[in-house]
Amino acid sequence: MPLIVDGTRESTLNIDDDILRLRPLGAGQEVGRSCIYLEFKGKKILLDMGIHPGLNGMDSLPFVDLIDPEEIDLLLISHFHLDHCGALPWFLQKTTFKAKCFMTPATKAIYRLLLADCIKVSNISADLMLYTESDLESTMDKIDTLNVHEEREINGIKFWCYHAGHVLGAAMFMIEIAGIKILYTGDFSRQEDRHLMSAEIPTIKPDVLIIESTYGTQLHESREERESRFTGIVYDTVLRGGRCLLPVFALGQAQELLLILDEFWDLHTELHHIPIYYASSLAKKCMSVYQTFTSAMNDRFRRQITTHNPFVFKHISNLKSINHFEDTGPCVVMATPGMLQNGLSRQLFEAWCVDHRNCCIIAGYCVEGTLAKQILTEPEEIVALSGQKLKRRCQVEYISFSAHADYRQTSEFVRAVKPAHVMLVHGEANQMLRLKAALELEYEDIPDPPKFYNPKNTISLELLFRGEKIAKVIGSLAMQPPADGIKLSGILVKKNFNYHLIAPTDLHKYTDMVTSKISQKLSVPFSGDFTQLNHAFSGVMVNQLSSNSLILFDEIKVSLNSDHNLVVLEWESSVSADMYADAIITMLLKQSITKDDIETLQQTIDERKVSKMPKTVSSQAKELIFTNLLIESICEMFSLNEEQLQLDVSVDDNKILKFNLPSNDEKESTIIIDMTKRQVMECERNSVRNMLTQLLNASQDIGI
Repeated sequence: MPLIVDGTRESTLNIDDDILRLRPLGAGQEVGRSCIYLEFKGKKILLDMGIHPGLNGMDSLPFVDLIDPEEIDLLLISHFHLDHCGALPWFLQKTTFKAKCFMTPATKAIYRLLLADCIKVSNISADLMLYTESDLESTMDKIDTLNVHEEREINGIKFWCYHAGHVLGAAMFMIEIAGIKILYTGDFSRQEDRHLMSAEIPTIKPDVLIIESTYGTQLHESREERESRFTGIVYDTVLRGGRCLLPVFALGQAQELLLILDEFWDLHTELHHIPIYYASSLAKKCMSVYQTFTSAMNDRFRRQITTHNPFVFKHISNLKSINHFEDTGPCVVMATPGMLQNGLSRQLFEAWCVDHRNCCIIAGYCVEGTLAKQILTEPEEIVALSGQKLKRRCQVEYISFSAHADYRQTSEFVRAVKPAHVMLVHGEANQMLRLKAALELEYEDIPDPPKFYNPKNTISLELLFRGEKIAKVIGSLAMQPPADGIKLSGILVKKNFNYHLIAPTDLHKYTDMVTSKISQKLSVPFSGDFTQLNHAFSGVMVNQLSSNSLILFDEIKVSLNSDHNLVVLEWESSVSADMYADAIITMLLKQSITKDDIETLQQTIDERKVSKMPKTVSSQAKELIFTNLLIESICEMFSLNEEQLQLDVSVDDNKILKFNLPSNDEKESTIIIDMTKRQVMECERNSVRNMLTQLLNASQDIGI
């Protein structure tokens, strides 16, 4: 069952309130396969599309089978780590997704290199491969880039991003739909390191914050303390003749450690003969990306790069593969992947773990189910990829260089952005639960505190927000404010979630719409001459236009075509003009009515169950014409068929017309018209009364 919360903080909910749905399809009480589904006002968004590092094949994907990819309006990728973008090629190529995908330029550049490398070095079977390198290449044209702080709008969804710190190009996304703002941090860090700036504090307050909870309530060491401990362990290991293995992510964490080691080696001449290897051709390829996007680096790094490039290392060599490695003595090797699932880092660990002189330093977060997580418990033996059991005698140390927020950073960030609702993602269940409890405790004595949620995968969090619909008056309508008591009249235009009231003449200025006119033309049989035609409209508002045409009511042009015994009516369609045209047609038909015609009309009225008509011929013509006109008009106005009206029309001795008008709610409203006074005596619906009154007034104007 979804968790439903009132986002307005009011006790009474209106049925018209809109629901913001947040549903983790991955990273819900787990770390890995980040993918958050967001739905509001009919707009559907996905945040990240990662894989689970501890699983393979389809099992590693987010639960995207619970959504229809074709309905998604927008996909945003926070950064290039596999647990946030590893499933993207599969999703873009293997599903019906057709919308836009956005990431920062640096993320896009490294995404391509990182995933191509993962495809090449992966040792899983072909049937477990989610996509090929060709699939990856095909996705590049489907990905758009978004610069930091650049605002975009797609289908009424506004979004922009901030620096997240975590890795080069990492972004926090702010999304705005109908005035409601959601901030998604992805992975972020508020601690500046040797090359990256810290995550920004948005100046705009979000209504909902979706924040990572990777480290729960843990606190990181200070940068100085962890660097000192790290270099001390490496120093001791190589001086005793051991090999030091550093399993790392290819990019981000690795660059930080390389900067630290190169500087440390430069300060210690006794270490210059001991090699440091970085076993990643990927990192070498990506170095140009790092040098390109120096604007994402911190001030310290940008000052350094003006004199020398810190990424041009003096003491570090690139190691292409294990075949190029001569394992002859103490050394430091930085190798991927960071969780020892497979690849070179796994090969070296299996080769070195049996020697007590060696050391493996785990420098980042480890997901459950990976070897890196397992060896932190210092087991006596491990199982190699071949299935062989190996003794674990090497030293294992954990020093977190992970660029994720700790408890202090998370707490301070929540206080700074002041959201009404906080959704925790990207954390193991116990860590997330402890973080939620600690944050709630912080706000225990504070009025109107944020509400914290930690939904599991596939469980929807539903927040109710009561939105106001405000229309802005623009154009000429805004230049002429109405007097007191007079209502504005215009066309209400809705675009996405904005409403504007516009004068019809301004539509083409502010919208893609235009106004148009319908020209009507109708021919009526008429056997008389122009004098008779003019006489037919005596007493009516007439202007003679030419020797054979008139203008009636300032709207209807009436022309005589004596060659064909026709009168042609022409007018621009409107409610009043159409009604006048109907009356004129009736007047023209009246000119040629005979006794036989009256008898025919009488028969028609009788068939409609209209009884007790007046007996004199002259008055019969008028009454029959008007009654017939009225009945026909009612049929047209209310889309009634003949059968419906026949059962409900009656005229009594006092010339009172009564009928029942059906309604959509299956009720009938009685309408009574005084035929003599031409007045509506009874009618429950004002709109119907107004239309009938207009028709009755028009009939009096033209003398029917």
